[in-house]
Amino acid sequence: MTTATTLESQNLPTVDLQRRYVRLLERRGDGLVSFEFSIGWPELAVELMLPAAAFDEFCARHQVIWRED
Repeated sequence: MTTATTLESQNLPTVDLQRRYVRLLERRGDGLVSFEFSIGWPELAVELMLPAAAFDEFCARHQVIWRED
């Protein structure tokens, strides 16, 4: 059995790779923004930090969907 066959047999939910999510964690006093970013599945995220201007550009470029949970 190949890996592809194994994954197909697990009936994973459909994922839309065009949907990108951001959840703001903190705007720090030193100008950095801490946030979670995910693609497709909002429940599976990485935590990132960027300077405020770069964060704004990142969100605009990726046309993010804001999460508040």
